[in-house]
Amino acid sequence: MSSRTPVVRLRGVGARFGTHPALRGVDLTVHAGERVAVLGASGAGKSTLLGLLNGSLTPSEGVVEVLGHRIDELSPSGLRELQRRIGTVSQRLDLIDQVRVLHNVNAGRLGEWSVARALRSLVWPGALHDCRRALDRVGIGWALYERTERLSGGERQRVAIARLLLQSPELVLADEPVSSLDPTRAAEILDLLRAPAEQATLLVSLHQPALARRHCTRAVGLRDGEVVFDLPVAELDDELLTALYVLA
Repeated sequence: MSSRTPVVRLRGVGARFGTHPALRGVDLTVHAGERVAVLGASGAGKSTLLGLLNGSLTPSEGVVEVLGHRIDELSPSGLRELQRRIGTVSQRLDLIDQVRVLHNVNAGRLGEWSVARALRSLVWPGALHDCRRALDRVGIGWALYERTERLSGGERQRVAIARLLLQSPELVLADEPVSSLDPTRAAEILDLLRAPAEQATLLVSLHQPALARRHCTRAVGLRDGEVVFDLPVAELDDELLTALYVLA
């Protein structure tokens, strides 16, 4: 992919679930290294937008290009290869509770490993040094051999970010990663999210404009599935935010 090729480009994108339009006419271009906050009330289309970008959802109309590829033109194997370059932290975190933390962190390497190696790692875990280093970076190196189900919510989020560190993605997508946390813990998690995204591009959906101002360089506002603003975070003001969140 050329350095001048946008990491993300959406043109006239719509997404519909039954008769409900989740997104309508979305145009969006994001370049390498940007940190973009996607703001909006619940149901505005934030999760749908991120789902389109990681290939887990399909647009009803328009074109979605990610890392130089039109997602609708990829074969199943091509889509899997693209998804290896995309790191996603969902609201669910997608961790396996019944296994030790090291197995969940190692999942960041599954895209690089053969099936045989991935299966062997369940019995004889590999890359232990890398796992411990990633957990140390997020402040829970002590948890390497802990069962994931024993961790607190904030610790589990750190495990998901450590998994991203091992994956080294080019694009990081985080869907409401701090919605259930107090302001101090939320700020810590967003600081950590920037660690794997230092060389990558970050899109994070948020409800809190203050966090967007602190941790991102650009804000995209969604309301009723439409982009209502796209600007530097320094230009966010109370009038824009009131219009974004007030009930229709």
